[in-house]
Amino acid sequence: MAKKSTDKNALDFETTLQQLEEIVTRLESGSLPLEDALKAFENGVFLANLGQERLQQAEQRIQILLQKSDSAKLHDYQAEE
Repeated sequence: MAKKSTDKNALDFETTLQQLEEIVTRLESGSLPLEDALKAFENGVFLANLGQERLQQAEQRIQILLQKSDSAKLHDYQAEE
């Protein structure tokens, strides 16, 4: 299998999430040798942190945009039950 790019600047949020999901699937299968599983886990931690960073950046951009608009209010997300 070809190694996927993990360059921090080359991955958007959706690609990061997709690669993270693939790693989780591979790890959950239980078929990876220990060294491969450790490398996959390490890459997964990197991708999870990168995804979190991307979400924080998006939240900051939204807050900046809302601060520029007096009519737009920022409210906490309320999940539907």
